[in-house]
Amino acid sequence: MKSLNPHFIFLLSLTLVSSSVGFYLPGLAPVNFCEKKQEGDAGECQTEIQLLVNRLDSVESVLPYEYDAFDFCKDVNERRPSENLGQVLFGERIETSPYKFTFKVDKPCQKVCTMSYDKDSKEDKLKLDFLKRGMELNYQHHWIVDNMPVTWCYLVEDNQKVCNPGFPIGCLVNQDGNPKDACVINADFNKKNTYYLFNHVDITIFYHSVDETIGMGARLVAATVEPKSIKHSDNDNPTCEGSPMDIPVEFTSNLKVTYTYSIQFKHNKEIKWASRWDYILVSMPHSNIQWFSIMNSLVIVLFLSGMVAMIMLRTLHRDIAQYNQMDKEEAQEESGWKQVHGDVFRPPRMGMLLSVFLGQGTQIFIMTFITLFLACLGFLSPANRGALMTCAVVLWVLLGTSAGYVSSRLYKTFGGENWKTNVLLTAFLCPGIVFVDFFLMNLILWVEGSSAAVPFGTLVAILALWFGISVPLTFVGAYFGFKKPGIEPPVRTNQIPRQIPQQSFFTKPVPGIIMGGILPFGCIFIQLFFILNSIWSHQMYYMFGFLFLVFIILVITCSEATILLCYFHLCTEDYHWWWRSFLTSGFTAVYLFVYALHYFYSKLQIVGAASTILYFGYTMIMVLIFFIFTGTIGFFACFFFVNKIYSVLKVD
Repeated sequence: MKSLNPHFIFLLSLTLVSSSVGFYLPGLAPVNFCEKKQEGDAGECQTEIQLLVNRLDSVESVLPYEYDAFDFCKDVNERRPSENLGQVLFGERIETSPYKFTFKVDKPCQKVCTMSYDKDSKEDKLKLDFLKRGMELNYQHHWIVDNMPVTWCYLVEDNQKVCNPGFPIGCLVNQDGNPKDACVINADFNKKNTYYLFNHVDITIFYHSVDETIGMGARLVAATVEPKSIKHSDNDNPTCEGSPMDIPVEFTSNLKVTYTYSIQFKHNKEIKWASRWDYILVSMPHSNIQWFSIMNSLVIVLFLSGMVAMIMLRTLHRDIAQYNQMDKEEAQEESGWKQVHGDVFRPPRMGMLLSVFLGQGTQIFIMTFITLFLACLGFLSPANRGALMTCAVVLWVLLGTSAGYVSSRLYKTFGGENWKTNVLLTAFLCPGIVFVDFFLMNLILWVEGSSAAVPFGTLVAILALWFGISVPLTFVGAYFGFKKPGIEPPVRTNQIPRQIPQQSFFTKPVPGIIMGGILPFGCIFIQLFFILNSIWSHQMYYMFGFLFLVFIILVITCSEATILLCYFHLCTEDYHWWWRSFLTSGFTAVYLFVYALHYFYSKLQIVGAASTILYFGYTMIMVLIFFIFTGTIGFFACFFFVNKIYSVLKVD
């Protein structure tokens, strides 16, 4: 057995290191804080710390809401930092909050505001009902300090510390007396049919002193919050002590809720600014992943790929040697893949649609490769909010040329002549399906008043990118593709199609296609769990090193599984391989959809028709993109394989 390529070992080491260690690249500059501004300071050191609030979301609902949608304390001088395209598409809505601190100034109990609810006011009842609904569905705050999430850390089984980049707005004890969600943390939450609102937060900010040789002040390295429920006896001068702030299910009397906080600053010598995200990533629930399990699956997939490659090379070498040594009479009596050389390059049915899929698949493949490579290097880290989606969208727009070129060149190879239809379908078919699905999901979000609803202006901007940049680039690529001659096959095609012999069950198209997607899906399903967690359970995904490695192995397994099945079908003299090669690896997307179904029913607690429709609507977009992506990989692998084996044959 050959030794491992040193370049592969280096790649593996690089991906493992980059996936497990958080590091910053230029573009994310640290901010220095000090107790008071020095005279003559040009603004390099800040004293005021602004706490920002983001959207609120829940694992029980796909609908996120802006902070202002709930009846919380508002900032008088509210400002919204500029957001990139990725943040808008993901529904992030960041704004300033009334929580403002001065560096190293501790405050034990500080009032923010008091919200009053009159039982006779219909508006107040609606506000309180929405707040109760948020507590019932376990909606979570997401606060930000110095571009860093404020985390809620607590102990779980075996005294393991877990940190969440969010904390609940409250919780519910149902009519049976069973505490839900965060109500289990406090034994005082024991009244039946009662909500408990977390109206007080103990905030702790950790800082690391900057070396005097570098500069002055300190840098923030961590921020934690401990939510509490306190019914203040004196709303004007709260002491932050007392029984829990209980809100009965039935709104029968007037209610006042006072929001308070305490702030404490602590010096930390151990955490450096460059690695300040590590404690969040290491201790997040479900992210303390089974490294051995992932490596084990990768080794198994690599081993299987090696075995498939060895079998293919040895068997093919023997076949080619035997065919080239046989004379004409022996060849006519033989059966196998050589016998269909006059039909194997016969153009497929619906060649237009296949060429369009392959053009779009090429565009998606290049976009995915570049995006994952940049993420693997740390350019698209969680600290750079929205960068991943922004990068993917911009790359997709700019790669329209590759889609047009590949689609037109293959369509010409298939003997197609309707080049105008081909170009228009390449530019509009798949992107149009995705946009219509996305627009319908956005309508639901608009109706529900969710912050994830993309504003009309952003939709216009996306359409402008599509029609103004992507479509013209697709036309340019198609122009150069049609100017090039079609790809010449290595053997001539007979005028009369050869009759295909009776096929066994396993060599029929459908069983082969179903079997073809199993191996590629086997190498992604572990990572798929964490990706779905990131999307639907609102957890940070940071393992881009492993994801890039899995991407490479997915490409290898899709290619080899398709080649192997294509070879078996050609050996049974079935030469219809064009669509079959695309569908064999593309069927991995069907397994992806089945897994998404399993994830929905076994892992999520989503309630409500709107959330369910949104989940499956967005899942269908993922499945379509993955179908085109994997199908394209399988097709081109099989295309090069078939061209190669028939080019080395001696055909009379």
